[in-house]
Amino acid sequence: MAHAVNDPEILIVGGGPAGLTAATYLARFRRRVLVADGGAPRACWIPVSHNMPGFPQGITGDSILKRMTEQALEYGAVIEAGRIESLSKDAGGFIARLNGREVRVRAVLLATGVIDHHPDLPGVERAIERSLVRICPICDGYEAIDKAVAVIGQDDRGLREAAFLRTYSDRVTLIHIGPPEALAATAELDRLGIELIRAPIDNVRLEGDRVTALSWGGAFRTFDLVYSALGTSPNAALAEALQARTGEDGRLVVDARQQTSIDGLYAAGDVVRGLNQIAVASAEAAVAATAIHNALREADGWTLG
Repeated sequence: MAHAVNDPEILIVGGGPAGLTAATYLARFRRRVLVADGGAPRACWIPVSHNMPGFPQGITGDSILKRMTEQALEYGAVIEAGRIESLSKDAGGFIARLNGREVRVRAVLLATGVIDHHPDLPGVERAIERSLVRICPICDGYEAIDKAVAVIGQDDRGLREAAFLRTYSDRVTLIHIGPPEALAATAELDRLGIELIRAPIDNVRLEGDRVTALSWGGAFRTFDLVYSALGTSPNAALAEALQARTGEDGRLVVDARQQTSIDGLYAAGDVVRGLNQIAVASAEAAVAATAIHNALREADGWTLG
């Protein structure tokens, strides 16, 4: 497959932390990189992150993305708004359809992330922005110290998240909105001192700067923070169309160099692993970008350096 001098060599799908990190690395490797930015990555939901390395006073998700975008552009990466409509493989690499045209590249990195299953609460998006409803206890469980915390769950994932948050507070309540049989280890709740409320999701609501949840008997309960433990769905459709291998959770299976089961197709970030951390996504992207560069060098006949 012949490429014009200005054609991209590598397509990165996703403009979040993983995609932008890979774009910076590859651009600094003097590769021609195109980032297809589908808009609104999960990082934009972060009100303030206090576990982002290098920012002890915290940094907003928008600021993280702005800084990473500026860095990728500084070294010549091209970022284009739009979603990849299809992705196919041929002898020379891949053919992607973006904004009504075909883009031919030698390698692809998927940094497509996951979709959060938000609780059906009035104004939930605004509540996440204000840190009233949170989606990552690893990111900000520290901020829940000694607070009244509720976890909304529909299966044992909710129990596990509630148990994790007991590290920070002894006032943790699990609001189980799923069927009774989906919550198996209720004895563990008693052992950990976690209160259990069984209530339909439409009985949970936000009021001002607090969160109230309708309990049994029509009594309202007030919480400082609510965590959603309703899970995520990986954005892996492009890879699945190529029959790339996925795990039981639907996330992409990759090797030590972040390559999927399809030669030349790499993946990094939340679409790969369940930890859902910016630091992890960026590290995986750095590994993937370096592997892509070295693989293309080898394909071009470079054997040293």
